Amino acid sequence: MLKVQEIRELIKLIDESSIDEFTYESNGTTVSMKKQKGEVVERPVVEKQTPVEPAAPAQPVEKAEAPAAKPEPEVKEEKQETTESKNYDYEIVSPMVGTFYEAASPDDDPYIQAGDKVKPDSVVCIVEAMKLFNEIEAETTGEVVEVLVENGQLVEYGQPLFRVKSE
Repeated sequence: MLKVQEIRELIKLIDESSIDEFTYESNGTTVSMKKQKGEVVERPVVEKQTPVEPAAPAQPVEKAEAPAAKPEPEVKEEKQETTESKNYDYEIVSPMVGTFYEAASPDDDPYIQAGDKVKPDSVVCIVEAMKLFNEIEAETTGEVVEVLVENGQLVEYGQPLFRVKSE
């Protein structure tokens, strides 16, 4: 089964490429993605009884990695330029479509709140997608200045969740 970080990378690569539809099968697990209105939409993961490992779907991903490596820094630079005059300089965004949860369970305290310090490996929330609970990490160091979504709210791919002031 693919790890959350691997799925994030696949989503980024497909989003930044000219590929409109993508299917990946490995060890009986199938992941399919299809762009709709400029966004990447993830289809349900289907578990198969017989493992299938085709070599063909892996090749388009490798071809897509080289061109996608260049646009990513440009996007980050544009975001930093537009936010320098504000009280934050980084936004933690949702890597997928799903339901935002601020804590592991309803009785627990939120992972983070405005004013809390985060490190790149700090878990900031959970996004549930297709009955899978994915821990979202900060991927930056700094102080959370604003929480942009409410507990239980549906979030879109790329939607800002938190604003962070780097240290």
